Amino acid sequence: MLVTALAPIAWGSSYVVTRQLLPADSPLWGGLLRALPAGLILLLIARRLPTGSWWWRSLVLGALNVGGFFVLIYIAGQRLPSSLAATLMSTSALVMLLFAWAMLRQRPRVVAVLGALVGLVGVGVMLGFGGGPVDLWGVAASLGAMVASSFGYILTARWGSDVPAVTMSAWQLVGGSLLLLPVALLVEGAPPALTPSSALGFAYLTLIATALAYVAWFTGLRRLPAGVVGVVGLLNPVTGVVLGVALAGEAFGLVQGIGLALVLGGIALGSLPPIRKRLAAQPVVPTVTRPITAQLAVAGARR
Repeated sequence: MLVTALAPIAWGSSYVVTRQLLPADSPLWGGLLRALPAGLILLLIARRLPTGSWWWRSLVLGALNVGGFFVLIYIAGQRLPSSLAATLMSTSALVMLLFAWAMLRQRPRVVAVLGALVGLVGVGVMLGFGGGPVDLWGVAASLGAMVASSFGYILTARWGSDVPAVTMSAWQLVGGSLLLLPVALLVEGAPPALTPSSALGFAYLTLIATALAYVAWFTGLRRLPAGVVGVVGLLNPVTGVVLGVALAGEAFGLVQGIGLALVLGGIALGSLPPIRKRLAAQPVVPTVTRPITAQLAVAGARR
């Protein structure tokens, strides 16, 4: 769970980086420049190409988890405050529960559903401040990214249980980049010129918020129920709010503190293992018996 948590924390930080450091009018190239270098780095580490059905599966998963997701999240990061963009993405906790139930036959446990609902209440509390106008295109982009990635993550869990996390991440990132490259050239033309700040932003997104984050996330999908992974993903809005306040001067007060507490409480509740597993993990206390000499003495006295 600690490894898995690295992913939503890194993704929560990407909104501030996108809004503050990257060019605002190049979402296609923004997604491509983030995904392709990360995919090539991981492919060099994995040293393994897809085989058989994994050629088309990598393209499908790359379209959902990389191509469409990165473009939409880039748009959301440019049009919405980082706290709001991250908050909307956190609704993936419930969506992943539903997808896992329908596609993986993983019936959600009551505590996982309660944890997701408590976390979403916290998200709603976070949204309860500001009161200013909201960019509807940004909201639509954020929700679209959430649905696409949630569906892609469940497909990854269904198809890729025997594929290492580094290999899985590499195939999807490269596959999504190959789909995105011709679209970026056709729609946006040449890639945007890099400035020192944008180069720094892309370097962070590539190495930390993409390569490291995807390996951590797919590791979690292999080892944890999808519902638990979705609840851990609520760390995304927590990170987005904290960094938005610290680095972008976004508003924060008592209401936001209550919202953060609810989100963290939802994560803790939804991540609890089943009662039977908790009981099984408890150490067995051996029964204290009397020494054999005492037992013999008692037996002799009874005779």
